Amino acid sequence: MKKFLVLLVLLPSFAFAQAKVDTIEVFSKAMNKTLKAAVTTPSSYDGSKKFATLYLLHGGSGAFSDWHQKTTEPGLVNRLAEQYNLIIVTPGVGPSSYYFDSPVMDSVQYETYITAELIPHIDKTYQTIAKKESRAITGLSMGGHGAIMLSAKHPDLFSVATSMSGVMNIDTRLWKVPAEFSKLRQGQQQEMLGMDLNYDAPFSTYTAVGLVDKMKVNGIALLIDCGVDDFLLETNRQMHQMLLENGTPHDYTERPGAHTWDYWTNALPFHLLFINKHLIR
Repeated sequence: MKKFLVLLVLLPSFAFAQAKVDTIEVFSKAMNKTLKAAVTTPSSYDGSKKFATLYLLHGGSGAFSDWHQKTTEPGLVNRLAEQYNLIIVTPGVGPSSYYFDSPVMDSVQYETYITAELIPHIDKTYQTIAKKESRAITGLSMGGHGAIMLSAKHPDLFSVATSMSGVMNIDTRLWKVPAEFSKLRQGQQQEMLGMDLNYDAPFSTYTAVGLVDKMKVNGIALLIDCGVDDFLLETNRQMHQMLLENGTPHDYTERPGAHTWDYWTNALPFHLLFINKHLIR
């Protein structure tokens, strides 16, 4: 009878490659203040090549760290930066600023901050492919408004823009929220944009639905999605209908879910699939 010697070989365990997160501070000359942002780089970021960049925006009353701290899948942003081999920037802005430049408040100049201060700073500091074909923007709620608005007004900076549960119209009459909350947000908007703010058509360019004509000619890849139980659903349906009527190519999705981190945690990978398809490395 032949005898067999069985060897048990214990292989060393190797840690999976991990993305790195930097917390940075960027001074805004336009607002005379410093703001924080998180910059996530994949493990392949070693100075030997340049990377596409995604700007991932937070919602109302949020912070630059939200996408790293509040998702129901811990480390989601890191995983996606690693999976798609791109830089992900999560900037912080004012709690109810909608990412626009206020015509009456020097402290609310977030369109200028993102487009003329933050992006140049990131391109100077990190190994980015500093062109629109390699830059995308997305966000949740107020950040969805920011992504759609900023891309519409600055087509030279972005090639793809998406929105998750976005405020596609700042008119709170379309929001399914308690009257007190609606009045609070309306008061904040009037403080930033002036008491004569008009919510009716033709829409102001301070609200995303007021920019559909720009979207038609910009050629930016667009994806808008919202949960069927979200209080902002009607604003998303309004945007979808307006884009259909003026012939702007876009993807639009309604899925089960509400205005929650469960929804956005599930939505972000879906958006990265779309974004990755349109980015050029």
